Amino acid sequence: MNKTGDYSKLLELLVKDFSWPTEYMFKFVIPFDAHNLNHLKILFNGEAKISHRISKSSKYISFTAIQMMDNPDEVIAIYKQAEKLDNIIAI
Repeated sequence: MNKTGDYSKLLELLVKDFSWPTEYMFKFVIPFDAHNLNHLKILFNGEAKISHRISKSSKYISFTAIQMMDNPDEVIAIYKQAEKLDNIIAI
């Protein structure tokens, strides 16, 4: 994830590599914390396919959401909201 707020490279890749609308897969790793997990789930509408798995050490959660997105700007908007969570890593 880009903490600098510059998503121009991601926008370029999304425009070039996808046909819109499309199902887009978001993947994150966050520290194990139900509060963080709930905040991450809120970013996705009720139609998203969400799964998560706790690491063997129980320190982290891997989170995947697949959601229909209408355009690249919607994808970037979710990443911008997600970057507000502490210690989140986008994969």
